[in-house]
Amino acid sequence: MVARLRAVAFFMKIAMSRGIQIISVIGGREPTPAEQALALEVGRELAVNNIIVACGGLGGVMEAACKGAKEKGGTTIGILPGSSSTEANAFVDIPIVTGIGFARNMVVVKTGQAVIAVGGSFGTLSEIGHALSADIPVIGLSTWDLSERGEGNRRIIHASSPKHAVELAMEQIKLKPMEE
Repeated sequence: MVARLRAVAFFMKIAMSRGIQIISVIGGREPTPAEQALALEVGRELAVNNIIVACGGLGGVMEAACKGAKEKGGTTIGILPGSSSTEANAFVDIPIVTGIGFARNMVVVKTGQAVIAVGGSFGTLSEIGHALSADIPVIGLSTWDLSERGEGNRRIIHASSPKHAVELAMEQIKLKPMEE
């Protein structure tokens, strides 16, 4: 397990040194149809901008984002909770088998330079918390609102559309959108 995580870290180091951009997409396994459509479009927008999609590799929002990316010729990484690459959805190019269950949520958010959260339940909330704790920008689409000690928390940057979410994420990591 530790060797697998070291391999992920090594891959990330190589990717970053070569200018490869990765953004994590997080969200629930049982999204609403609207959330699924948002995730599909987020995946497309990321691919159009030559950004690799990283996610938890399973169904729901994760599968929709991967499918959208593949429709536009993008690359996808699925960071799986279990011990078999067969758990990955059909649109994952690079399955990373962790065998660490929900602890893989930390790996999912740390793989991306930014995180786009689409809908989601408590697993998504934990990923948002991990990202914010690590100072990784979180862009929200129809996702959680947080308060901190009873005060509004503006650390989740809310987007109005999938395209806006990708633009905000790119802005946070200092990328310019591809010309259409």
